[in-house]
Amino acid sequence: MTTANSGDPLGDDIRLLGRIVGDVVREQAGEATFRLVEDVRRCAVEARRAGTDPLGELTTLLETADLEQALHLIRAFGWLSLLVNTVEDVHLERRRLEHVESDSGPRPSGIAAAVTALAGRSDLPELVSHLRVTPVLTAHPTEVRRQSVLEVIERIAELLGEHDQVRDRPRARGRVEDALRVEVLILWQTAVLRLSKLRVVDEIREALRYYPSTLFDTVVELGSEVERLVPGADTTRLVTMGSWIGGDRDGNPFVTADVLRTAVAEQARTAVARHLDGLAALARRLSMSARLVGVDAAVVTLAEASGDDSPFRVDEPYRRALRGMHARLHALAEGVLRPLGSTAPGPPPAVPRPPYPTIDECLVDLAVVERSLRAHGAGEVATTLVEPVRRAMATFGVHLCGLDLRQNSGVHERTVAELLTAAGLCGDYPEQAEDDRVALLLAALDDPRPLRIPRHEYSAETTSELAVFDTAAEVHRIVGPQAIPHVVISAAGSVSDVLEVMVLATESGLADAVDIVPLFETITDLERAPDVVERLLALPRYRRWLASRGMTQEVMIGYSDSNKDGGYLRSRWSLQRTQATLVDVAARHRVRIRFFHGRGGTVGRGGGPAHEAILAQPAGSVQGAIRITEQGEMVAAKYSRPVTAHRNLDTLVAATLTASAGAGDAVLPPDDAELLETMAAAAMRRYRSLVFDDPAFVGVFRSLTPVGEIARLNVGSRPASRTASDRIEDLRAIPWVFAWSQCRVSLPGWFGLGTALATAAEAGRTGDLVRLHRDDVFWRTVLSNAAMVLAKVDLGIAGLYAERLVTDQVAGERVMTSIAEEHRLTLAHLAAVTGTGDLLADNPVLARSIRNRFAYLDPLHVLQVELLGRYRSGDEGEMVQRGIHLTLNAIATGLRNSG
Repeated sequence: MTTANSGDPLGDDIRLLGRIVGDVVREQAGEATFRLVEDVRRCAVEARRAGTDPLGELTTLLETADLEQALHLIRAFGWLSLLVNTVEDVHLERRRLEHVESDSGPRPSGIAAAVTALAGRSDLPELVSHLRVTPVLTAHPTEVRRQSVLEVIERIAELLGEHDQVRDRPRARGRVEDALRVEVLILWQTAVLRLSKLRVVDEIREALRYYPSTLFDTVVELGSEVERLVPGADTTRLVTMGSWIGGDRDGNPFVTADVLRTAVAEQARTAVARHLDGLAALARRLSMSARLVGVDAAVVTLAEASGDDSPFRVDEPYRRALRGMHARLHALAEGVLRPLGSTAPGPPPAVPRPPYPTIDECLVDLAVVERSLRAHGAGEVATTLVEPVRRAMATFGVHLCGLDLRQNSGVHERTVAELLTAAGLCGDYPEQAEDDRVALLLAALDDPRPLRIPRHEYSAETTSELAVFDTAAEVHRIVGPQAIPHVVISAAGSVSDVLEVMVLATESGLADAVDIVPLFETITDLERAPDVVERLLALPRYRRWLASRGMTQEVMIGYSDSNKDGGYLRSRWSLQRTQATLVDVAARHRVRIRFFHGRGGTVGRGGGPAHEAILAQPAGSVQGAIRITEQGEMVAAKYSRPVTAHRNLDTLVAATLTASAGAGDAVLPPDDAELLETMAAAAMRRYRSLVFDDPAFVGVFRSLTPVGEIARLNVGSRPASRTASDRIEDLRAIPWVFAWSQCRVSLPGWFGLGTALATAAEAGRTGDLVRLHRDDVFWRTVLSNAAMVLAKVDLGIAGLYAERLVTDQVAGERVMTSIAEEHRLTLAHLAAVTGTGDLLADNPVLARSIRNRFAYLDPLHVLQVELLGRYRSGDEGEMVQRGIHLTLNAIATGLRNSG
């Protein structure tokens, strides 16, 4: 297997891996299968080169393939897509390094560039010290990327780096290529799919593997880099990690109090394992003798208290001190982990010591070691060896990351209603008006008597919810409040939604100990959000709670569900407008606001380049802190390798610093804001007329796309829908977006935009949109992200799905015609605003990526349609199901950000 590109290192590497995949196919699947794969490849590549439609010829070619050959072909093109991704990542990183380390001297990028731009500000150290960037990992995988596969891909990436160094040395190059063949062979003989659906505990452990592989070192190194760039800044909490895995119960019945306890225990164990390893390594390395250097008396005191009386270390106070510190931290870990049902990692110390009361005392002792080393001329040792251990301990603590609790407001309402009924305070809480609810809840909060009735038999749902809050309180006592810092309320839409959580938290002993974070998701909820927050901040009882949280109100905004509710442009503009209004509300109430952005990997779920997305936020909305979800396949894409983890975190910090400094802040003039509001309303009407107003749409969607088959793929623990209904409203945003990408419509990332642009054109406002595209970061980002999606749309492929799979052909033709008309309108007006018909004129990297990979997706789509047709006609054989799941994975891999 080869590719069409040539004459450059990236193309050479893609061709090399293509040849190796071909060799493996021939060896493992036979000559006939290899020939079929080659014929299919050639047909697809030549058609793409010529700009013609390959689907008819591919269909004819693939009709001769039996199921076994089809599976081999799917796997071959799936693995090749993954390998192309890897090559592109390696070369992208190489080009970035060459840019930074050019012959003309280092060129600042990322954080360095942001610091350079702000170098004249006297408050820069303070500004940097207050930065808080928190990526929050969530368990929403849409790309089946097993740990086994990730490890092989990492080895291939390393080998490609070696290959670049030995291109002109044939013997060394041959050795590297032989090693690449071994890794590709391992990939070929590794199952892509899991045999069973992931459990929540599996998702917890999958996420935690990123810490020892990349996050520990990357976060520590990034903090050190920033302190070198900005002397006087404290970067201990510059990047803190968050998680939803094991705490997010919204629609996931498998997240229980026991699972929450397991998640906290696994996180704590991961953190202390790192710290214990760090102390043990220091005890081995710091062999300085008191006979040769003058050691600080405080270190000698630590050594004497260590319990280490070995005659061989009597003159090595650092070693003795660190062994004692290791023993005390191990004892602290035991005290934390045993109540959570776990044990401290590693063997127990030879000489047990009393535990540190908290990890802060261990940090104090490490600082003693550092100061002493610097005092006797070993400052480089302190910086190189001790400082990273201290930084990791200060940043990750015993808790590792903040685990959020999340639940739907409806569940909170039912739980509180049952408590009120059992306590005899209100028997019809759900029927109460909002003002009456608020009065009831405030009275309950001010009443010192508990709402819970001892030994009362509550419903299973209420019992489960109370157990989760009780476990969170237990975690706070054992690990500390930073272990569970937030409670997120899905589908928040009223003041009572927030007060219900206050009641539940207070009942469990969490009063004033967590941030309560309303999540506004639908368009209606986003429009209502400023009024809800306004009334909430006016309540004295709530302000007392907020005072204990530093007078900071966090608000989460949902990109995915607002998009599903109102379409792409309506969602983006509503999010922008709501944030701007909330900034004003918070300022009036003298409260600091922090936004938590619920973004996915795809544009339809708020994805797109992170740097531009943060800079596009309304003026005053960042304020030094940002939390942002990292979901789906993007977790692996961003954090599986140290170089990509560093690049991603560097980008987030740089953008947060720039936005917090007010660089580029501009308020949209009222006339322009009115124009965007008019366009957003037109886009939403167009979107909802198709998705919600056409009674046949749901049936077309479910037959056109593989959404039902996606629900059965063994990738995540969460059900695809919140309920058992077929309604679009109840379908989760992830399978909604993922399904549309599989048939290459990607409707959530652009539909309605053409109508909006046409509305502006009819009003004679295209010139204003051209000006905004030039001057306004938000509008430019909206159009750029839509263009990225449109570059991956292929209505020819979508037509194949419609023709072969849609059962109601009349309705199918109506829906597809509507999509095609909006697509044509969007392309025409987008070109008028941006000044080019080239969708990727501003993104040559993606343009090349598409050229490298899209020919390999064409046969995958043809095979997916064939297998879906078989399956839906009653052929539910194991090989047919496996083939469908393999195509889902392979197409997602080729499209990269697909779910």
